[in-house]
Amino acid sequence: MRLIDRYLFRQLLAPTLLAAAALSALGVVSQSFSALDILVNQRQNPLLVAKIILLATPHLVVLILPVAILVAALAALNRLHTEQEIVICFAGGMSRWRVISPAIRLAVLAGLFSLALSLWVQPLCYRIMRQTLESMRADLAATMIKPGQFTHPAPGLTVYAQSIDDEGVIHNLFINLAGTKGRDRTVTAREGRLQKRHNSPVLVLRHGSNQEFSTAGVLNFLSFDEYVLDLGPLVSLDRTVRYKLSDRYLHELFYPDLRQGWERANRGPLLAEGHSRLSAPLYDLAFMAMALAGVIGGSFSRIGYGARIATVAGAALVVRTLGLGAQVAAGAQPSLNVLQYAAPLIAMAIAAAILFAGPMRTPRTVRLTVAEPRPQPVS
Repeated sequence: MRLIDRYLFRQLLAPTLLAAAALSALGVVSQSFSALDILVNQRQNPLLVAKIILLATPHLVVLILPVAILVAALAALNRLHTEQEIVICFAGGMSRWRVISPAIRLAVLAGLFSLALSLWVQPLCYRIMRQTLESMRADLAATMIKPGQFTHPAPGLTVYAQSIDDEGVIHNLFINLAGTKGRDRTVTAREGRLQKRHNSPVLVLRHGSNQEFSTAGVLNFLSFDEYVLDLGPLVSLDRTVRYKLSDRYLHELFYPDLRQGWERANRGPLLAEGHSRLSAPLYDLAFMAMALAGVIGGSFSRIGYGARIATVAGAALVVRTLGLGAQVAAGAQPSLNVLQYAAPLIAMAIAAAILFAGPMRTPRTVRLTVAEPRPQPVS
């Protein structure tokens, strides 16, 4: 790139990185609020919650990057055009394509980065996150017991505990197991602890009682110092990790295993997700083209381009909404997947038509002439 090309590229790159970082930080903060439930209700390690948030970041960046490009391009181009730097480029003989080529190169690089995130990084991170969440659900203490609340971790099972200390000891525990014909079984204990014996979860109870009605309707009451309650028949933990649409690689979306019932029933959403991954980088190019058309495509204005910027922002919102709507519609009708590509491509075509519709109109310039000094007569 020549000197002027590098200068224009740098003027666009810095705001784009800043906008992407700011919007990503905002998205991470919103993800943190949604993850507070895991931290508070399931009593998980804050580092584990931070890991889950970071693993969700690649998908967030893919969604945010086109918006960051639009915001940064509008701000940078508005400044360059208002300060007449772009006008000077045209006046110096640069073609319109050469002036906008640094912005197009930046959009192409952003699109390739977004494509890499969508096709490889996002599925990898989401798979790790899904496995982490499944391991958290396998934590019986976090799944079954929530201090101060009645929980129903399995059909016919009700559990209540007053508190759980830092060592994992459960205090003032109440367990009700529904039986046949109304013969419920109630177990209370002053304290308990979840353990594993022979790869089966058990609850070791101390200082409690067991109450159960017999077949004759007589209440049997038994107090104990220690009692081991086998939770294996009561709590069924499916350790199989099921990957969602966002967790799958591209070949798994386009060529699912139709022998499996879930993949056969969700063939449409799988294809829609795959085409959404491929069409997502086009929005980086489309939003950059729209920003260029909004600022450079019209006549020069010394008072700024607020109305044009608002129009471009509204048009970008419409284009992205149409793309998301096309993805939802394509989940039910695969033939509509072409609309996922049509939305950004049509936006690029319209922006290109505005950009190259006519000659560049520059502000009027005033030619200054300097009179040469007249020779003075020699006395």
